[in-house]
Amino acid sequence: MPIIPMKDLKNTTEIERRCNETDGPVYITKNGYGSLVVMSMDYYERTMGKIREASIVNKGLRDIEQGHTTDGREALDEIRRTHADRNIHISAV
Repeated sequence: MPIIPMKDLKNTTEIERRCNETDGPVYITKNGYGSLVVMSMDYYERTMGKIREASIVNKGLRDIEQGHTTDGREALDEIRRTHADRNIHISAV
């Protein structure tokens, strides 16, 4: 976890190198305290993707806890009935 002082923030090439080298965030301090976090776009996108995935999983778990579920076979049968006119084959897993 690279930590650099705010005064070194002027050297953007070095900050970019550190972000890419560590494949993670670079922490910027001001007067010895955390102030900013800088990261590569790739790392940011991966992190945001993980957050979105975790949110979806958590929503699914809440649905299960609250009983908002449907039997798999019943769901597939309903999909088949709803989309029968589209001639789409949906097989059971």
